[in-house]
Amino acid sequence: MIDRHSPKFREYLELYEGAPLLELGSMADHVRRALHPGDVVTYIVDRNINYTNVCVADCKFCAFYRRPKHDEGYVLSFEEIGQKIDEAKELGAVQILIQGGHNPYIPFEWYLDLMRYIKQHHPIHIHGFSPSEVDFFSSRFRTSAEDVIRQLQAAGLDSIPGGGGEILVQEIRDRVARKKAGADRWLEIMETAHRLGMKTSVSMMYGLGETLADRIEHLMRVREAQARTGGFTAFIAWPLQPEHTEMEGTPKTDAVTYLRTMAIARIILDNVPNLQASWVTMGLKIGQIALRFGCNDFGSLMIEENVVSAAGTTHRASLGEMRRHIRDAGFTPARRRQDYSIIELERGSVEGAVRTVGAAGFSGAEAAARTA
Repeated sequence: MIDRHSPKFREYLELYEGAPLLELGSMADHVRRALHPGDVVTYIVDRNINYTNVCVADCKFCAFYRRPKHDEGYVLSFEEIGQKIDEAKELGAVQILIQGGHNPYIPFEWYLDLMRYIKQHHPIHIHGFSPSEVDFFSSRFRTSAEDVIRQLQAAGLDSIPGGGGEILVQEIRDRVARKKAGADRWLEIMETAHRLGMKTSVSMMYGLGETLADRIEHLMRVREAQARTGGFTAFIAWPLQPEHTEMEGTPKTDAVTYLRTMAIARIILDNVPNLQASWVTMGLKIGQIALRFGCNDFGSLMIEENVVSAAGTTHRASLGEMRRHIRDAGFTPARRRQDYSIIELERGSVEGAVRTVGAAGFSGAEAAARTA
């Protein structure tokens, strides 16, 4: 348990609450430079594939899900998923992020067969199934979370995303996502995955009515888990997008709150190597500024995204725009893999980088990303 009366907790909370914005940003930038001494900012080309929107979790903040038997509910076929993977690979994607709702009608063998199908017919890095999904599978199919992960891993799952983290304070989760994995369970599943040799990301969605102290507790819990396992590759945070959800009308947090949150995250999470800027929710300009508030990664081209966009957030970018924003912030863009290993360091002018990437098989990505 996190002791909210400890000197370190109070120090972090006072910084988050009261430090001047630019001073807080400078402190975070100092941590970033210590962890990443060069001027490189990474990004990835991938595709989010939501295999089903049918869900019984009933999260109050979600605009994407549909209850069972809803006319708009769907489950993608293996062939549809394979087509999406092939389209993404033609645009240079090196991974897919596959997540879906808690659908009670899909048997566990379907997920295992899907992993095998992808690896046999459309091989690519599979970053999939959040801890909340793993917990649902464990409960639904009456087996341990460890067994779920082992079977998925054996079938072809490569890494696990940090979705469903929200705020790792049980009181908050009980209020907005009562049916999903609790805070302790979510972290337990992540640590289990780490012990089984899998790398994962970790996330925070804020603006759910939590206090600043709740956010600090979330970050400190992540830090403690990382100290035990070392399995988190990156931290990503974004604010609630309340439109079209049960929480519609909840005041949206502003860009300053986002920058302060990323800065305090970088300061606290000095044992998590990478911080990703969420330009998809905040826009390219704020994402760019976040590179001076602790972030060293510009996220994904995101050929397809359905969950955030269902709540009315529709920021899009081409590869050229992403690279230009990285360069204009004073950094060198580099394409990466899920484990943050570099595929290509894109030195030179933006135009030269576009030609280089085009020659590497990205032709058509610019237009596709704008219309995906």
